[in-house]
Amino acid sequence: MVNIHVAHPSATPGLRGASVTMTLSVTIRILFFGMLKDITGRASDSLEMPEGATAGAVFDHYASAFPPLDTARRSIVVAVNQQFAARDQTLRDGDEIALLPPVSGGTGPYTHVLEDPAGHFFALTRRPIDIPALRARALTPEDGAIVVFEGVVRNNSGGRRTLFLDYEGYEPMAVEVMARIGRDIAGTSRITRIAIVHRLGRMEIGEASVVVLVTAPHRVAAFAAALEGINRLKKLVPVWKKEHFADGEVWVEGAWDPSVAEL
Repeated sequence: MVNIHVAHPSATPGLRGASVTMTLSVTIRILFFGMLKDITGRASDSLEMPEGATAGAVFDHYASAFPPLDTARRSIVVAVNQQFAARDQTLRDGDEIALLPPVSGGTGPYTHVLEDPAGHFFALTRRPIDIPALRARALTPEDGAIVVFEGVVRNNSGGRRTLFLDYEGYEPMAVEVMARIGRDIAGTSRITRIAIVHRLGRMEIGEASVVVLVTAPHRVAAFAAALEGINRLKKLVPVWKKEHFADGEVWVEGAWDPSVAEL
């Protein structure tokens, strides 16, 4: 964006010609998630910054207005156009910036879906996860093992009684990261297929919030891939959990993977 100001000679005594001032700027969209949405009181914002501004400068802008953001700086990461970004990444006009708090550790029933020709499946849903359907989708005649990991809602946390959970995510980026994790595991393991589905929204005690399903010719590879899948998901996928108790509520803080650039 270019802002131009022209001062007419008659408006400025002694000025023989027009004066032109050019200011270059970029307009970007900001997204807030989890506890950051509560801190700033908004889910999104539009911000005009000088040309050459960085992702870190955007964070600093909001941290100066909302001091709790600055306090949490070391546990917040930034994404630019649905890709993790370093603090010094230069921004362009129209970029979408997401400020991401610590992770909590479509079609049909899914809001977002990515499926490979090889049969790997990654999705987000707001409905109960249909494990029999995932099993039927993933299992092949060559498989001798199928391992299903379910992360379920428990009734307590830190000595407090949990009533229910709410999950939210940066959905387009979350399913992309899930797919990258799954494809990487499939490419380095002796498995046949992997499916990862995360549920969003409100979940009651005993309901599954996430499922990692792996098929393989042999059990050892299937168990190892499922464990690696959930471990990596908890530290890389931008999904956040709010726990609701009888006496309050809290966003659960985990830790980003060390490979992710923090602010």
